[in-house]
Order: sequence, then structure tokens, then C-alpha cells
Amino acid sequence: MNYIQQAYKGKLDTWMVIITTMIVSGVFVLNFVAYLFSSPEDLEASYDLMKSWDSNLMLIINLGLFVPLLLLLFVFVKYVHQRSILSLTTSRPKVDFKRIFFSFFLIVGFTITTFAIGYYYDSSDIVYQFNPGKFAILFVICVLLFPFQIGLEEYLFRGYLMQHIGVIVKNKWFPLLLTSVLFGIMHSANPEVAEIGYFKMMIFYVGTGLLLGIMTLMDEGLELALGFHLGNNLLAALLITSDWSALQTDAMFKNTAEQGISSITEILAPVIIVYPILLFILAKTYGWNNWKERLFGKVVPPPKEDYKILD
Repeated sequence: MNYIQQAYKGKLDTWMVIITTMIVSGVFVLNFVAYLFSSPEDLEASYDLMKSWDSNLMLIINLGLFVPLLLLLFVFVKYVHQRSILSLTTSRPKVDFKRIFFSFFLIVGFTITTFAIGYYYDSSDIVYQFNPGKFAILFVICVLLFPFQIGLEEYLFRGYLMQHIGVIVKNKWFPLLLTSVLFGIMHSANPEVAEIGYFKMMIFYVGTGLLLGIMTLMDEGLELALGFHLGNNLLAALLITSDWSALQTDAMFKNTAEQGISSITEILAPVIIVYPILLFILAKTYGWNNWKERLFGKVVPPPKEDYKILD
């Protein structure tokens, strides 16, 4: 059974999908609605208010919300859909932690390397602000809470919705595209969207959603997406911060530029150049093949004997 077919190992009633999605993602929907109906002045005032609070407290509040939501999603999958969390995670007999670690260190190594090169050639807008005490507190917060944040986003978008939408529409390309767009919309209220521009940031967020979705479908599991997402978000908090980013932290460096990205080229570069390179590395590492079937193939019910819940 492929990854999307794992949904057949539990109950598929439409009402279950609707209720689960509404309850787990309701906070994000309300946040997006508030963003749509807020004036630029109100949004700027809200961002300024958040910046005035202690950065660690704000980080705990922002990330802490994901803890009960992820647990709620697991409860609905386990007790409403009556299937295992393993079937939501991977099509393999058990979770492959080596894959999680590989993609984690792949993006961490790439990000640190490119940052170091950029810092070496032009550090005019980058300030070194490392404070051992503050950084240690930040590190503990990130290690404890970021797994819940990225876990919810991956399990909800690339896991639950990818699987159940795929079962409903009976193909793989539509859930890949839709969950990537929804992933982008969910980030609409981030401060950098207002600073850099909605269209520019949506290209980045939707492009990142597509990358993570392709990883999931090609590898038949969430492991690579989980590791990649965790590594990316940890460095976003620990390596460098800015006044216009979603996370205001006591990171090692701070970007003091008024706007971090000024051209569409800077947005397109990672999406159309870096992401394909990363996919190529993963494809070679894990021997991916039959791309057309894995990304655009039909979703059909598996044999009846495979409809059991995994232990």
C-alpha cells in the first residue's frame, strides 16, 4: 500500500474528515479571516505590540498552541478514524528515523553553508548578537516546542489532508496542489508577508509546501518532510532573526535590513533552483523512480485484506 492508501486502514466517513479538519485547523482559519478583514494599520499595530513583549514568552505562546492541536489530531485519527498514528506517518512497517535525521542535517548543513558564504562576502546588514545565557534559554524552548509545531503542520497538511483528499478525489496531484496552497494561506498573517509582499511570500510558502508534498509522495511517508521542516524552522529561530520575521528571537545573528527580500528573484531562487537540487539529492539517496505514478497516479482502494488497522 502506498502512503495515501494508508487512509483506508481506518474509517473514511466524510463527516469525520470535516469535523477533524475544522477543530484542528480552526485557529488558523480564524487567524486568516482576521487577517483578511484587518486594515494595514491594525496589522502593523498588532505586530508592534507583539514585538514589545518578551521574545521568549511570545515564542512559547506561538509554539505552545501547537501542542494541544497536534494531540487533538492524533486523538481524532486514533479514536474517530480508528487507525494508527503509524499509518498517518508512513507506509513503512515502522517510522524510519534515519530518514528524519538525514533530511534534517541536509537542510541544516545547506542553510549554514550558504549563510556563512553570504556573511563572508557581505555582512553589512548582519549583526552578531550571540548571548550564551539568552541563547541557551531559546535553544531549550525551540527543542521542546518546535517538534509540535512542525509536527502539526506536517501531519495535518502532508498527512491527514493529503491522504483523505486523495481518497476522495481518487488521485495524487490534486491533494498535493491543494495542501500546498492551504499551507501557504495558513502563513498569510506572518509579519514578513506584510513587509515583503503577499504575492512574493505566497510563492515561497506554496513552493515549500510543494517541496514537502513531493518528498512525502515520492518517499511514501512523512519522515523526510518532518526532518526538513524541523531543521528549517530551528535555524529560522536560532541562526538569524529580524524585525520583520515571524519569529523574534535571541538568535545568534540579526538581519538589520529594513526588508530582507527586495526582489522576486530572491524568492524564486530557492523555489526553482535550490529545491530541485535538494529533491535530486534525496532521489539519488533513496532511489526514487516512477515519478509520474507517484505524483499523478490514481488512488484506488487496496485489497480487502489490507484494510486492517496497524498495530
